[in-house]
Amino acid sequence: MQLSFKINTTKKEVFAEVEKYLYQQNLTIEKQDYNRPWGGFFVLVEEDAKKFISIFFSHLSIEEINISGKLSPKILVVAPDKRLSWQYHHRRAEIWKLIGGKAKIVTSEDDNETESKLLSKGDIVQLSQGCRHRLIGDAEEWGIIAEIWQHTDSQQPSDEEDIIRLQDDFGR
Repeated sequence: MQLSFKINTTKKEVFAEVEKYLYQQNLTIEKQDYNRPWGGFFVLVEEDAKKFISIFFSHLSIEEINISGKLSPKILVVAPDKRLSWQYHHRRAEIWKLIGGKAKIVTSEDDNETESKLLSKGDIVQLSQGCRHRLIGDAEEWGIIAEIWQHTDSQQPSDEEDIIRLQDDFGR
């Protein structure tokens, strides 16, 4: 199945196709959120982390990815021309892989945004704990990103509250 959606594809259609794809991969969706102003995401059950890694990050072993003993697999769906906040996290590192469509990323070790870099399908980005980053949707396509949260403290795992926003287009 091709995860490629042009700008005129509705959010509902994109999410339905991504959900279908995840079920075809025998991955279990724990939660989905398609109400984000930039798109949304699917959270997969932690028990599927090893399977998720073998599907999307086959060049890495779970031992290489695992920092604290806890991993959280997700799929991000970013709408055309939308930007996630310029942000960083205290309790996680992340690994991203563009698995469908197009997207751009901005990263920096400090609060200053640099130029965006266009990702090609299959590109992998490793974000260390504290690395500033922003995901940006392409002007003409939805971006589909496989993401692993590498929790740095299994006793206090990262969550949606562990987002330090330095700038946000949506006033959050």
